[in-house]
Amino acid sequence: MLFGAHVSVAGGLHNAFKWVKEYECESLQIFTKSQLQWRAKPIEPEDIVQWLEGWEEAGWPPCLIHDSYLINLSSPDVLLREKSIDGFVDEIERAALLSIPWVNTHPGSHKGAGEQVGLDLCADSLRRVLDRTEDLGVGILLETTAGQGNDLGAKFEHLGYLIDRCGDHPRLAVCVDTCHIFAAGYDLRKPSSYEEVWKEFDREIGLNRLLAFHLNDSKFELGRRRDRHAPIGKGHIGESGFRLLANDPRFADLPGTTELPDEDTPSSLRLLKRLRDG
Repeated sequence: MLFGAHVSVAGGLHNAFKWVKEYECESLQIFTKSQLQWRAKPIEPEDIVQWLEGWEEAGWPPCLIHDSYLINLSSPDVLLREKSIDGFVDEIERAALLSIPWVNTHPGSHKGAGEQVGLDLCADSLRRVLDRTEDLGVGILLETTAGQGNDLGAKFEHLGYLIDRCGDHPRLAVCVDTCHIFAAGYDLRKPSSYEEVWKEFDREIGLNRLLAFHLNDSKFELGRRRDRHAPIGKGHIGESGFRLLANDPRFADLPGTTELPDEDTPSSLRLLKRLRDG
């Protein structure tokens, strides 16, 4: 696996590569705008040039975009869902300007309307987004979730259902968050349970759809449905689970980015590389 981190773009998108160098990242993830605002400053031509120059200098490590946390493609509120669709289209358009091939998103929350209602609304939203961005060549990564509250995506079957309802569209794939799936009850810590996790993933989604990882340990025990990231090796997944992931040949070429505070990122990346290379 190619280990990296979600890095800051404060002061300009190209500044992400300062942190790529600082953390010795092999992959990276960014926000292209504030994750807590709908509006965003346009990406100007000079921003694109600086971004591409920085990316080339860094050796073209795999890069993902994470969309705004405000987006909810499953919302039963029509106005919010329409705003989310428009917002997600904008995220994909921004990715296309920067030549970034994938945008990561959470399936969203049904807000009490019911799991099936939420899944069907999400599938409809995804189809509309895919239609509106068909000429851009940017794909959508559906992220696994912890299943807090009314969030969708805590079961592999949820993501399989969404992909199926979108006609197995080639621009749909999956990003697995280790903290999230552990919180949802998928145990990565022992070889036997680890293999069962990927057998179920392959059955419900297909391992060919797995294109990225978010690598976060969990502050809570297995199946607690709480999304609280811990530094690698310092949570309830522990070194055992990440050692299995780090040495799984099926995932050798996939990006795996941590989503941790700056003070925890260097030590977590060093440990991941040691588990892989040691």
